[in-house]
Amino acid sequence: MEYRYIDVHCHVQFDDYAHDQEDVIARMKENGIGGIVVGVDRASSERAVALAEAHEHLFAAVGVHPNLVGHEPFDADAFRALAAHPKTVAIGECGFDFYRTEPTDEAVAAERAAFLAHAALAAELDKPLIIHARPTKGTVDAYATLIDAIKEAQAAHGSAVRGDVHFFVGGVHEAEALFALGFTVSFTAVITFARDYDAVIRTAPLDRILSETDAPYLSPAQRRRERNDPLAVEEVVRQIAEIRGEDLEAVRAALCANARRLFDI
Repeated sequence: MEYRYIDVHCHVQFDDYAHDQEDVIARMKENGIGGIVVGVDRASSERAVALAEAHEHLFAAVGVHPNLVGHEPFDADAFRALAAHPKTVAIGECGFDFYRTEPTDEAVAAERAAFLAHAALAAELDKPLIIHARPTKGTVDAYATLIDAIKEAQAAHGSAVRGDVHFFVGGVHEAEALFALGFTVSFTAVITFARDYDAVIRTAPLDRILSETDAPYLSPAQRRRERNDPLAVEEVVRQIAEIRGEDLEAVRAALCANARRLFDI
């Protein structure tokens, strides 16, 4: 299938789509949109793989979200089996969340151990990571911890540790540090109504940027407070091109190529 857009992070397996999942997925195909359906625990990862198996234009990522680490320890054998599916293109989402979980020494240690386990599996299987990093309000603390953990993982496993930091909310300094480690960052439709991300979008090398929706969350400006869907990736790409002051078609083609290269789609 030829893709015009790739939403590198969506959750169409969630119950938010219980009544119209097939319709949403069909409309994605009609609009040339591929999507990576991202798991946040074992059950949602299994559903992601099932959807990817059933639909040519969907792919899966499997992992345990940092907010769930305390409830579901990362079972490497179970996720290795899920990752063996040919439509599983990434490990995650995994990482660090200091916004919903107080970053006590114990909590940070648990999230770090889970992240390093995800990274080890990703390196073993030669698949990229999909990373969640959400800092304490008003800080970039989760990114400092993430960058340090990536360095530790790369020291153990080399450049096989690579991937995308989804819904990037850090600054230019954090983005440049991640680019230097071989990672990309992706942006959601929040950029259609918030200007906090413009500096990173303007200064980032175009080949380091990806587009996503995080659907069902983070709807674009004209649909705020409504359920989001992967079709909004078109608006994300349009806004990235506008912020950068570059040709829309050139940006669209580049972001699609970036996703295909990273996730081997």
